Amino acid sequence: MAIEVDTYPEEGTLTADGFEDALIGYGLQFNRPVAVYDVEKCINILQLRDGMTEDEAIEYFQFNVQGAYVGESTPIFIYSYG
Repeated sequence: MAIEVDTYPEEGTLTADGFEDALIGYGLQFNRPVAVYDVEKCINILQLRDGMTEDEAIEYFQFNVQGAYVGESTPIFIYSYG
């Protein structure tokens, strides 16, 4: 997983490379825009794209994606209800 700089919605916003279909919007963290991703969609992407089992995808996601701090604009990953 790579985090790269995107220019939307504001220059310098970091996005999670390869998880475009899991991007659900942007939020503000201390008045700084950050990308917001749906965790379930990220897990599904890993399963479909990389052929991982659900357990493998969850473990990979939690350690390599959600657990990657890349500075003040690190994206947010949400667990939705329902």
